[in-house]
Amino acid sequence: MEEIDINPGEIKINFTTTTKEKVSLADLGLKKEDLQFDSGHVRMVFDFENIQDLEYFSVPTLEFSYEEEMGETHWQCEYNNTTIVDKHDHHGRSTVVLLNRKKMQDLEQRHENQLILHAEFPAAVQLDPSTSFVNFFKA
Repeated sequence: MEEIDINPGEIKINFTTTTKEKVSLADLGLKKEDLQFDSGHVRMVFDFENIQDLEYFSVPTLEFSYEEEMGETHWQCEYNNTTIVDKHDHHGRSTVVLLNRKKMQDLEQRHENQLILHAEFPAAVQLDPSTSFVNFFKA
């Protein structure tokens, strides 16, 4: 069971076990009201500290869908304080962020393993928890 900590401006998901497949944000315990970002700035922390022997999916993936049609969005991911993704996505209602497994393995630490996602939308955004997914771990 994952532990979720919701604070203004940040959602933190503490993984206590590996998920063996693509899992929705709803399945992780997030509700629609948790994923309304009036400022357009999203910060999500995925904490793998409590997992021994991390085995990542071949291409760890973050998939987000949102209710609004958006212009250009900016996505950035940091793993253990090192930027591993910095990309812009163009117009639409969803974004897929592909992560480099090798980079994540190289940055892995014994005690602290955190993936931090920053997303900047041009306006307020409502993420959809049932159609937004993460896939971090090998099946």
